[in-house]
Amino acid sequence: MEKNVTGMDELLAGYAAGTLSYPAQALVGAHLELSDRNRGYVSSLESLAGTGLDDADPVELSDREGLLSAILSREAGAFNDNEPAGKQASAMPESLRTIIGSSMEGLPWKTLLPGVKECKFGEIDGCDSSLLWVRAGRAMPSHTHHGTELTLVLQGGFRDQDGHYVTGDVAFADGDIDHKPVADDGVDCICFAVTAGRLELTGPVGRWFAPFMR
Repeated sequence: MEKNVTGMDELLAGYAAGTLSYPAQALVGAHLELSDRNRGYVSSLESLAGTGLDDADPVELSDREGLLSAILSREAGAFNDNEPAGKQASAMPESLRTIIGSSMEGLPWKTLLPGVKECKFGEIDGCDSSLLWVRAGRAMPSHTHHGTELTLVLQGGFRDQDGHYVTGDVAFADGDIDHKPVADDGVDCICFAVTAGRLELTGPVGRWFAPFMR
């Protein structure tokens, strides 16, 4: 469950307003696909934004016909926001497919340390995005952050001192948090992470592995 309620509210407000970086926008979209917890809240925010548009002065489109053609050429499935979360959970969330692809098969995973792998997707809008795979029951090295990190659980779950996070949950971390996430037993944990700033390993084991994780 998300412990940082204020941070989550700000994140959802940014998503509804379209002001987040592209990776963060995709992460929140995937959260809404996997969990119904915040869908009503985001819908309310989007309705409020729509009310504001009703009161705004109209602006002429520079390429009305071109925009209309682009919209009509999209697949019908791209507009289906009402698909049950259970169906989405069994496949890659639609919101992440432009970054990750339709599945995790064939991705270039890199082993960081025994039981921990990462697949990086590079920098977009000033943020780095990646997939993290942690073997069931395995702990990540203790670390803090020079910046912020958003982590969405796609499979399994993990615990740290702030709580327990399962599929669809979003965890927040920044320079005020020094934590050691531990994957749940039974199922490997896979997460999508968006970071702004670098990670700093703080424990003795993590500092030893630090040169291999860059």
